[in-house]
Formats: sequence, structure tokens, C-alpha cells
Amino acid sequence: MSGWRHGTEGAQINRAKPLSFIFDGTNLTGFEGDTLASALLASGVQILGRSFKYHRPRGILTAGSEEPNALMTIGQGAAQEPNVRATTQEIYEGLHARSQNNWPSLNFDVLSVNDLAAPFLSAGFYYKTFMWPRSFWEKVYEPAIRRAAGLGALSGQNNADKYERAYAHCDLLVIGAGPAGLLAAQTAAEAGADVILADEDVRTGGRLNAETYEVDGLPGSLWADEITARLANMDNVRIMTRTTVTGVYDGGTYAALERVGHHLAHRPAGAPLETFWRIVAKRSILATGALERPVAFQNNDRPGIMTAGAVRAYVNRWNVAPGSTVTVFGNTDNAHRTAADLMAAGVHVAGLIDSRPDARCDLDLPFYAGSVVTGSEGRK
Repeated sequence: MSGWRHGTEGAQINRAKPLSFIFDGTNLTGFEGDTLASALLASGVQILGRSFKYHRPRGILTAGSEEPNALMTIGQGAAQEPNVRATTQEIYEGLHARSQNNWPSLNFDVLSVNDLAAPFLSAGFYYKTFMWPRSFWEKVYEPAIRRAAGLGALSGQNNADKYERAYAHCDLLVIGAGPAGLLAAQTAAEAGADVILADEDVRTGGRLNAETYEVDGLPGSLWADEITARLANMDNVRIMTRTTVTGVYDGGTYAALERVGHHLAHRPAGAPLETFWRIVAKRSILATGALERPVAFQNNDRPGIMTAGAVRAYVNRWNVAPGSTVTVFGNTDNAHRTAADLMAAGVHVAGLIDSRPDARCDLDLPFYAGSVVTGSEGRK
């Protein structure tokens, strides 16, 4: 079963501006505002890669930078970049994306036969086994293992892309532009502090962009837009989107990487692809939110298994339904919110399973409380 676009309102994509891109040689179409992951999911693509060791099929698990599966090689020739998360790569006209770690194709990978031997290939198996004859390790064993395992690869050609470095100073660095980060930045700026607000996403708002609830009587994403507009009009505030803060060092120095040109089909002459920032801040606020932890059960790495928060992000932010029939399993109220958003998008929810024995459900669907999931073959 494959995903599709639902509805015409509420999403943060521009349907008036379709964009063509290529995935594994196939021409596909998305919209301005799509990530590669949302565009592929809307086009019915379920398998996006193969696992490192056993070449098991991999699909989209999340909707952000925590994505472990949907790793792509973006671009061609010397400019190609491997291991880019499809969940963070914005699509643009003419984007070339290629799956990794498969041969001869993504859907028919010869080395997926490795999965059959998984029960016999325990951790460290090859370090203890391929020891004799000793000369075979570098000439036979290691090259064969490296060809069978791994992810993307560089082209080996000289890359002409430009990379820049820059410096910035501020009184307060706010890392994360969700609701907490936005209000922290606004409070500090109104008190007269010089503020830098950094977020890895293309837009501010954080989780508000993926939910349907309101803040101060406004849809969450619109509320975030209003706060952002106020901050943008303040001389003592710098908003840095597409910027990931990667570390903090002595003297209040922070490292940050800004993706300047990864979303552009044609960069202006002299414009860098990325800029590495050294930000010196007197104080900082970490407002990065939390990541959802997937529930552990057998085969929870198969295509069609997705975190509940990611499902709501695709449904609400990009108008993408992950499938026509979905079962929701969880142990918090977010599972119920996910089922409700799916039903509102026209997706058939086959059942809601809540492991809490005292859980209650107000939705009109099959509900199972105090139950657990022991295995899955993926979305049907």
C-alpha cells in the first residue's frame, strides 16, 4: 500500500509550484516546501534504502534529522553528496537523488540474501572467523566485506563547490526555534539583549508545524509565523534557519553549520554551499525539544513502520497520508492524536492499540487497551 496526497488546505507546501525531481532514474513530482521524504512518500515509494549489513529493505521512520534509514546520495558527478537524510533534504527543480547500498537495484538487491544468514552472523562474527590464511584478509576478505557493507560513497573527483566560514557574537544564543525557543528569543530581545535564534529546519515553529492544536487562538504554525515576523523586525535579533549547532567549546564558543545552497537548483555566483559559523555567546538556551523513541518489537525496522509523531508530521505539514490502512500502537495520548489525525485525512485506521491497561478511547475505531505488539511485517 502506498501513500498519497490528501486534502488541499492546512499544509505548508505550495501546490501552485510543482517541482520535478529524479529518484533512482525515475521522474517524480513534488511541491515547493516538500522534503525528499515527503515527496517520495506521496509518490508511493516505500523502500528508500537497504540496511548496512544484511541489506534488509528500509523505509521512512521519522520526519527529521533523527532519521536512520532514508539516506540518499544527492547530486551527480563531483558534486554528489552521500548519506543525506531524505527527511531534511528540500526538493528543488531537477534534484537528482539515488538510493545506496544495493545492487543491481533498490527493489531487487542480490545481497539481500545476507538476511537469510542473519541468525549465524552474530556481532563480531567476521573479526573472529576470517583469520586464516592471514594474507587473505587484506586481499580477499576485507575487500569483499567492504563491498557488501556500507552506505554511500564520494565520487573521488575534485569538488568545485565553495564552503565559507564566518563569525558572530551575541548576548544570547537560542538553539531551537520551537515555541519555547521563540518565546525565549522574544523575551530576551525585548529586554535589550542581542539574540541569535538558530534552528536546523527550513522554518521556525518546531513541532507546531506538525500538529493541529492552537496557540492563543491561532493554528500553531501561524502563531509561530507571527512571533517570527516580530523577531525579524527587531534589529537585535538574527534568525538562522537551516543551521545546526553542533557543539559548544571553551569561552562560550559554539560551532554551527548553515546549509546555504542545498535547497537551490542554481546558486548565485560565488555563493557557498555551506557556511561554518563560530558563534561566541555570553549565554545560551537549549530549546531543542525531544525525540520520540520507537517501541521495540520484532521487525520494527521494516518499511511501513513509522513513529507516531512522524505520521502526524507528514499528514499535517505536507498533506501526505502514509497509507490507506494503518494500525496505531503506543503508550501515550499521542497515539490517540495520531489516530485522530489519520482519520481526519481519510485514512482507514484498522485499530488503536494502547499498552496502558487504564487507557480510554473516544474515537470510533477498534480499540485495544493493555495490549502489546510482538511482531509486524510492515504496513499493509
